[in-house]
Amino acid sequence: MSLNKAMLIGNLGKDPELRMTGGGMPVCQFSIATTERRKDGTSGQWVDQTEWHNVVTFGKTAENCSKYLKKGSQVFIDGRIQTRKWQDKEGKDRYTTEIIGNSVQFLSRTVGSQGNAMAANDTAFVPEEKGKSMLSSLPSADDVADVSFADDDIPF
Repeated sequence: MSLNKAMLIGNLGKDPELRMTGGGMPVCQFSIATTERRKDGTSGQWVDQTEWHNVVTFGKTAENCSKYLKKGSQVFIDGRIQTRKWQDKEGKDRYTTEIIGNSVQFLSRTVGSQGNAMAANDTAFVPEEKGKSMLSSLPSADDVADVSFADDDIPF
């Protein structure tokens, strides 16, 4: 038995980038920062340790992320960890570890054109009902392209 599960809450470091695969599948890439506060063992001072995570989403989830997220947005990502191999300009093998986001929940509120707080669903923004707290979520993409690699590609 094995399990590959990643769950992160963080803030986007820059606006998402949307591209299309050769087959027309939308792919959205962005990075999020997670921060852990801990006490330094030598000085005893509190320090923040920030970790950056590259996130990739596919299909309708990618389209919605590109449309509704921006730098600073807070998100909850549920997905898996994947390492892929690529070659740089000199032809050297490089490796990138990414989070493949199967589900993305928008935790930041987005303000609509009329100044109303809005929440996203799988197709469009709808006004938030008065007195209700809404976290928006995107559906898990059933049409997610399975990006895979051979065991020989793993650098360890």
